[in-house]
Amino acid sequence: MTSTKARAVRFDRYGGRDVLYVTDIDMPSPGRGEVLVEVHAAGINPGEAGIRQGAMHEIFPATFPSGEGSDLAGVVVAVGPDVSEFSVGDEVMGFSLRRSSHATHTVVPVGQLIRKPPQLSWEVAGSLYVVGVTAYAAVRAVAPQPGETVAVSAAAGGVGSLVVQLLVRQKARVLGIASRNSADWLQAHGVIPVEYGDGLADRLREAAPDGIDAFIDLFGPEYVQLAVDLGVAPQRIETIISFQKAAEVGAKTDGSMDASTPEVLAEMAELVASGAIDFDIAATYPLDQVADAFEQLEQRHTHGKIVLLPN
Repeated sequence: MTSTKARAVRFDRYGGRDVLYVTDIDMPSPGRGEVLVEVHAAGINPGEAGIRQGAMHEIFPATFPSGEGSDLAGVVVAVGPDVSEFSVGDEVMGFSLRRSSHATHTVVPVGQLIRKPPQLSWEVAGSLYVVGVTAYAAVRAVAPQPGETVAVSAAAGGVGSLVVQLLVRQKARVLGIASRNSADWLQAHGVIPVEYGDGLADRLREAAPDGIDAFIDLFGPEYVQLAVDLGVAPQRIETIISFQKAAEVGAKTDGSMDASTPEVLAEMAELVASGAIDFDIAATYPLDQVADAFEQLEQRHTHGKIVLLPN
């Protein structure tokens, strides 16, 4: 290694985007079963904003100074002892469970990486993990059968756009709840668009006169309650965000940690690489503009992933 320093996003206290900064850190050194990755792309996610704001302290407390970031793709630049899976120069993608991917370099256990398919751009490979495995877990939780009707809130968002495509692949009839602006994209992907807002319950009943078999909530507790009101059985209601409401009604809360395996990531990567599933990039930012990237993310109207490009 010629450099002894890396650069990484840090925050020293909970707060808004203003608490984020980029600083020099000692170059990480891979331990047994780990590799050092030069990060070429790292996606940002709403959960990371929630952690930084302190909104998820009870579930995912931060210790300060805290790094951030899970998604990553890059090149292996050093390997630790007992590593045979990867060599220096390998292109990889995967995830950090140490909140460390928003950096120029990070150490990752080999069990959290796969080889990057050559068909995937750095931007796609570096932002697929969180949304990909979360979508996989959410769809698996409701076990859709061919011909069943499944409603999805925030259907055109980062996770939602993958959820609806996975459901369509499983031959479900999909009702995608989203803004009017997303209707064309949903229809083009085999989804029946249903505009959110006042009168949503009536529009869903009209779109599914025989009832809704399952409901995947990707936005908030009001949708879990809506699913109950529409007569969906609690065991067929899944939410990735509304944990308290799910506990009240008996809904499922499967998320990224329920599907964080190299096998699941490899399956999702192959679906995207083969063109079987579309995966859109909304914007890219250099590492030093991490606060600007989160400003765009927190507007909650972006279709596609926002990605940091540290190198």
